[in-house]
Amino acid sequence: MDEDRTARRLRVVGKESAADGVVTVTLADPDGASVPAWEPGAHIDLVLGDMTRQYSLCGDPADRTSLRISVLREPNGRGGSIHVHDKLEVGDLVEIGGPRNNFALTDASSYLFVAGGIGITPLLPMLRRVHERGASWQLLYGGRNLASMAFAAELAARYPGRVHLRPQDERGLLDLGAALDEAAPGVAVYCCGPEPLLQALESECRDRDGLTLHTERFAAKEFETAASGAFEVELARTGAVVQVGESESVLDALCRSGVDIEFSCREGTCGTCEVAVLGGEPEHRDSILTEDEQRAGDVMFVCVSRSRGPRLVLDL
Repeated sequence: MDEDRTARRLRVVGKESAADGVVTVTLADPDGASVPAWEPGAHIDLVLGDMTRQYSLCGDPADRTSLRISVLREPNGRGGSIHVHDKLEVGDLVEIGGPRNNFALTDASSYLFVAGGIGITPLLPMLRRVHERGASWQLLYGGRNLASMAFAAELAARYPGRVHLRPQDERGLLDLGAALDEAAPGVAVYCCGPEPLLQALESECRDRDGLTLHTERFAAKEFETAASGAFEVELARTGAVVQVGESESVLDALCRSGVDIEFSCREGTCGTCEVAVLGGEPEHRDSILTEDEQRAGDVMFVCVSRSRGPRLVLDL
């Protein structure tokens, strides 16, 4: 099954350095048509040969002439970023899927944005949006050093007094506790960055009332619990029942049974394979849903999540 049934072709019309090890790629329709509409927090699937990778959109949602992504070169990654840096050239045609949004900007009385390194990318359009609304907000932005922090100088110049740059070689790790102590009641906290930063912020927020935390992960969470045993999935629309083996994902079982379902990342980060749950209790193993959303148990991501009981009923 093709992993990206919604793909459309765009042309690379710009590629430039945004910081040490970071390039910004601009994509536009080769025939001059409008690019897909999107909202702050959205990402696209970028098809790179036999790889599909997800990258946050970091341009202006009001600009329907192009889409922008910024990509950190990761020498020890899975190959997507190396392809973008070393092989993708202006003039190339690429396929994209989406946009999709698992990190939507909500209405709040005030905002605290926390970025670690390339985690600044999904926050850029959020900053633009809340600033245009006249909302109260602050950005705490950390990185290894200033040269590695994409858009740092641009942000500091555009939003004086609101952007707090904290390069680690000069200032050490981000003081998350102090930033939260200074935040106004009702603050919405948005964070994207490496896993240690996300875990530290989740820990800081856990015992604080009057705030909501929203996180975006570029890599899947690690789970210590063992996979559940075999179970069955009932497809509510047809009544068919699919057996899921102990070492098999729900997605693989569905594909084996000929079920037509969209998917991409296979690690519970992109949100493509979201399915509504009509019965049973999912064992959530994704990196997208909040704890409250997991407790609700009304959706699951079938590429990684499983069942806590002998049967799930899915809206398929």
